[in-house]
Amino acid sequence: MREIVTIQIGNYANFIGSHFWNFQDELLGLAESPESDQVFKNHSLDMDVLYRTGETQQGLFTYTPRMVSVNFQGSLGSVSSRGSLYNQIQAKNMDVMTWKGRVTTHASEPLRRNLFLQSLSEEEQEIVGKTNDLDNVNNNSPAEIQDKDIVECLESDVQYWTDFSKVHYHPQSLYELSGLWADIQELDNYGFGKEAFCGHQHGEEIDDRLRFFVEECDHIQGIQCIVDDAGGFSGVSAMFLESIADEYPNVPVLLYNARNPSLHMDSKGLKQAISHYLHDAVSFSRLSELCKLIIPVGLPSLSGSRASQFLCIKDEKPYHSSAVYASAMHSFTLPFRMKQSGPSAESLYTSGALDMYGTVQMLAGQMRQNMVTILDVAIPAPSVSDRAQQSFLGNLQPLISDILEDVEDFHAVETMNIHGAVTSGNQRASINEVKDAVESAYDYSVARPKFSHLSASTCPLPIPLPFPLIFGNMVGQHGELLETPISGSSSMGSLEVHSIPMATRLRSSTAVLPFLERKLGNLRRFGIERGAVGAPLLQSWGFGKDEVEDMGEVLSKMVTTLKPYQYSSDSD
Repeated sequence: MREIVTIQIGNYANFIGSHFWNFQDELLGLAESPESDQVFKNHSLDMDVLYRTGETQQGLFTYTPRMVSVNFQGSLGSVSSRGSLYNQIQAKNMDVMTWKGRVTTHASEPLRRNLFLQSLSEEEQEIVGKTNDLDNVNNNSPAEIQDKDIVECLESDVQYWTDFSKVHYHPQSLYELSGLWADIQELDNYGFGKEAFCGHQHGEEIDDRLRFFVEECDHIQGIQCIVDDAGGFSGVSAMFLESIADEYPNVPVLLYNARNPSLHMDSKGLKQAISHYLHDAVSFSRLSELCKLIIPVGLPSLSGSRASQFLCIKDEKPYHSSAVYASAMHSFTLPFRMKQSGPSAESLYTSGALDMYGTVQMLAGQMRQNMVTILDVAIPAPSVSDRAQQSFLGNLQPLISDILEDVEDFHAVETMNIHGAVTSGNQRASINEVKDAVESAYDYSVARPKFSHLSASTCPLPIPLPFPLIFGNMVGQHGELLETPISGSSSMGSLEVHSIPMATRLRSSTAVLPFLERKLGNLRRFGIERGAVGAPLLQSWGFGKDEVEDMGEVLSKMVTTLKPYQYSSDSD
C-alpha cells in the first residue's frame, strides 16, 4: 500500500475537504450496502491509501481519514476538535503564570447542531442501541428527520464546514489556531498569516500532528495539501510547508491552491487592489517553491463559467463552489488509489493507475520542467457514444482564468481521468469503450499533446445526502445529460441525482502563461520597480528588497520555462 496524508489549511480549504471526505465516506458505505449498484461494490479502489485503522479505549474499531486540518479557532461549529469517536476529556488549563489573583472562566453555550448533524447522531444512537439489544426500549425520540428537510436546511444555512460533514475524524486531525477567531477580518494577506503563525507555538504543534500520521505509514507516496490561498492562510501554509520540506525532503507534496469565488464579489479600492495583487504574487511564488506540483483553482465567477454549464452555482455560497472543486479533486486523485493489477492482468473496473510521484514526474519532470498545471473538468462528463466523441474534449473546461484557448503547444503533457462514463442508452461504458472514445476524440482534435496518460474507472462520483443543490435541469438521475430539461425544477441535489460521470485533466501547457505573466507583472509593477507603491506594504509583511526580487526571479523562471529566450532572468 502507498499511503497519502492530506492537509487542509484555511476555511475554504476545509470546505473543499469536507466535500472530498463525504465522497470517500459515501463510497465506503455503498461498497457495503446490499442495495447499492454493483459498480460501487466493485470499484477496485484501495481506501487504505487515504484512511487509517485504529481502536478506541473501549476496543471499538475505527477507520478515519489520514488528515490534518488547520483553521481558525471557533471554525468547527458544533463539532469538537477532539472528534466524537474517542471521547477524550479536554484538560482544563487554569495555570496563569503572570497572575496570582482569582481566575474566572467564561464559557459560551455550545452551538446547536443542525438537522443533518442531528440525524447523524440519531443514526449512531440507533446502531448502538441495536448492538446493546436496546431496540425494544420505549422510543420517545422526536419524529424522524426527513432527507428533504435536511437538504433544505443545508441549502439555506451552512456556516461551518462541519455543518455538512458526515465523517468521523481522529483527535489528532482537527487543529484550531488559538488566538485567531473565525470572525477575524484582518487575516486577509500573506504577511498577517505569516506573523500570526510565527507568534505562537503553532508550528511545533501542527508538526507533531502531521508526524503522528506520517510515521505510521509503511510506504508513503506523498502529501496532498489543500490551501485557502485568498488570505493569510497562504502565509500559514508556507511556514508549515517549509517544515515539511525540511523533515520529509523525499516525500512529494502536491498543492491544491484554491480560492473562494465569493471573495471576487467584494468591491476593492486602489489600496486594497494593490494589496490583493501583491498577495497573489507573493503567495504563489512562495508556495510553489515548497511543493513538487501546484494546481491552482479559483474562477472569479464559477457560476458564469463554461465549467458550470450544467450546474446552478451561487458564487456567494462557499458550500456550492467548494463542492465543484472537491469533485474535481476526487476525480484527478482517483488514480492514486486504484488497485494495481498484475503485469499481464487487465482489470474490468480500473485502468491507468498512477501514484503521486509518477504524476509529478510526468507533468513536471523530465518531459517538461513546469510545475504549474491547469486543471480542466467536465461535470458531469458527456456520453462517450460515437456521436459525442468529436466534442468530448471540448467539454473539459479550466478552473482558473487567464488561460489561453486553442493554443498549439507541441510539448504539452497531460494526464486525464474519466470515471463512471456512460454510453448510448445511458449504459455504463466499459474501460475499453472509454479508451476508444478518447482516442477518437484526439483524432478529431486540432492539436494533440506530446504525451497523454489516460486513467479510467467504471465507478462514478457518488452524490452524498449533504451535497448542495447545484445540478441543473438537464442532468439525469445518474448524471446523464438529457436532451430536454426536467420541468418544474431549476436546481437539484442528492435526492434527484445519485451519481455522475466525471472527467478531469491535468495539463502542463503554455496555455497557463497569461496566468503566470499577470502575477509576475503585478509583482514587478507594484513591488520591485523603482518607486513601486507597494514596496512599503511588502516591507510591513516582513520582506526585504532582496527577498522580493528573489520571488520575482521564481515567477520569471516559471515563465521562461514555458516561453524560452523571451524573458530575461533579471527581476527588474
